[in-house]
Amino acid sequence: MRLFLYVVLVVALLLGGGSYVWVNQPFALSSATVDLSIEPGTNGRDAAAAVVDAGVPVNATLLYLWFRLSGQSRQIRAGSYELDRETTARSLLQKLVRGEEALRSVTLVEGWNFRQVREALAKAEQLKPDSQLLAPEAIMSQLGKPGVPAEGHFFPDTYTYSKGSSDMAVLKRALHVMDKRLAAAWALRTPQSPIKTPEDALILASIVEKETGSPKDRPSIAAVFCNRLQIGMRLQTDPTVIYGLGASFDGDLRKRDLLTDTPWNTYTRVGLPPTPIAMPGKASLLAAVQPAPIKALYFVARGNGSSQFSNSLDEHNRAVNKYQRGQ
Repeated sequence: MRLFLYVVLVVALLLGGGSYVWVNQPFALSSATVDLSIEPGTNGRDAAAAVVDAGVPVNATLLYLWFRLSGQSRQIRAGSYELDRETTARSLLQKLVRGEEALRSVTLVEGWNFRQVREALAKAEQLKPDSQLLAPEAIMSQLGKPGVPAEGHFFPDTYTYSKGSSDMAVLKRALHVMDKRLAAAWALRTPQSPIKTPEDALILASIVEKETGSPKDRPSIAAVFCNRLQIGMRLQTDPTVIYGLGASFDGDLRKRDLLTDTPWNTYTRVGLPPTPIAMPGKASLLAAVQPAPIKALYFVARGNGSSQFSNSLDEHNRAVNKYQRGQ
């Protein structure tokens, strides 16, 4: 009996030691990384099979037994994971239980138009291009905003996503963030502002975003446009003209461009353009609803990123001569 118990003890120790080594031994992957997808509703046995199907050289039955014996088999989360050559059965289970998905990111930059947004999404790593064949109008309809222009309605920020996610999911998040940011800014609107709707605030903010060289000038630039709107004066801002030219703009804005009428040409038309012209950031949104308390109607670039503001055309012409013509 003593001999039998001794043999059992030795076997148990060997099995325990072997198990310890096995769960802590890195998988012998044939590549630097392996992508693993666990679908919603997957149980422990199917999760183990998915690991093997992904290309990990491990016995699915042993892996499933490890999942069960750990007591965490039912805590495995669905998601997209990335395994490397340091991954062990123990660290794999921890990753799956914690939901440590393989994340990528894409950055949407302040001042970008929707065409640039789509280009960035198309180049983003491991992002499904579900929106690429859709017109902007169709994209907005699928996002629950039929009839709303795509331009300007996505908040510029860095968005993370799991490998294999849809670009529509990224757009949905950016749209939701812009809705929240715009609502928050609108709640802070100066009562005497000529801007009457949140959409107009977004349009003005997009112009401010494109016109601003120095961040501190945003409220003053917004004030110039608000002052012009109040007296029915044309905004006469080059970025709107450039936007209206679309793909035909070659980087050189000419006098004939200023005279060519489009819905976005603020030299030929009074008031705000029909849509935003870019994605404004938080600071531009706030500037649009809280313009500086100044009477300026004009501004000109000083050449150092900042602007010179003038109340009259005579003052403005002198500023142009000084800062633009060196006179």
